[in-house]
Amino acid sequence: MRSSKRAVFVLVAMAAIFLFSASFCLAAEKTFKWRMTTSWPTGVPLYTEMAELFAKKVDMLSNGRLKMQVLPGGTIAPALEVTDSVAKGICEIGHLWPGYDIGRDATTAILGGWAGGMESVPMLHWLYTGDGVKLWREFRMEKFGVVGMPCGIRPTEVFLHSHKAIRTLEDFKGAKIRTVGAWADILPKLGASVVTLPGNEVFPALERKVIDGTEWATPGENVISGFHEVAKYIVIPGAHQPSAPFEIVINKSKWEALPKDLQTIIEQAAMLVTFESWVRIGKLDMGAMEVFKKKGNEIIQLDSATQTACLKLGKEWAQEKAGKNEWFKKVLASMNAFEDGWAAVAPTRYFEYKK
Repeated sequence: MRSSKRAVFVLVAMAAIFLFSASFCLAAEKTFKWRMTTSWPTGVPLYTEMAELFAKKVDMLSNGRLKMQVLPGGTIAPALEVTDSVAKGICEIGHLWPGYDIGRDATTAILGGWAGGMESVPMLHWLYTGDGVKLWREFRMEKFGVVGMPCGIRPTEVFLHSHKAIRTLEDFKGAKIRTVGAWADILPKLGASVVTLPGNEVFPALERKVIDGTEWATPGENVISGFHEVAKYIVIPGAHQPSAPFEIVINKSKWEALPKDLQTIIEQAAMLVTFESWVRIGKLDMGAMEVFKKKGNEIIQLDSATQTACLKLGKEWAQEKAGKNEWFKKVLASMNAFEDGWAAVAPTRYFEYKK
């Protein structure tokens, strides 16, 4: 009798161990399917070299345990309302330029780069060796209730693709220019009027001359968008946008439901995409100016007075915002301190004779 009881006990124990092991394995191998809303039309590098690239890397690094369906702007959420859509749970994750949320908090505009901000090399260093990512995560959670982190960056943009020649400060007066973020606040001080449009509406507006000019991206990205096909003038450099970090935002409850290893994979994939998009877009930019010249576009270099004025207005705008917004003040102070430190490094990296 005792032996039969012992046998039953052993069998029950073995069954319990089996069930526990099976449930553990199932939990470990649980898969997740997310939808990613974006601010971009299909085909542009922001879609292919950032949003889609990120989804592919997460799929690869997770061995298929986390899959993301990437959707163009407007499919399930308005292109300029990505963060709200994610926070409300309409979709699990979104990809955007943070400055699109300037209406809720101006701190987003300096995270996305602005006229008084750093170029892409020091910006990358601030993000990943300074306080950048840490502050970004804390700010997005406290003010928007989402998990946010950098995911992509572009170097200095083209200042304008334009039907109107913009060479000096005087030329801005009366011009209708599509822009967003901090530059949308600053540009009216130069006498221009601002038109805010999502990405998929920019080309037709420029083609139909609803706007006189647009800023959008770097030379190589803009070749793909075709702005040079419909507007004669190309104005450089992008004094309004020395660099432009992009980001992913993730619904808080969906993030918390992920195992720790998948959270880490997302963080690592986002960092990889930030660096990889930077070099991919840099490669795209090579040869772009020659494309413009062959098309017959006139390339205009902003005069030094205009470039200086853009920087000055950007710094003044930032100081004004910092006086009213504690988060803005905190992020700006971190950026400024890092940029001051970078000033000592810069002379060791550039050669006068190569100018």
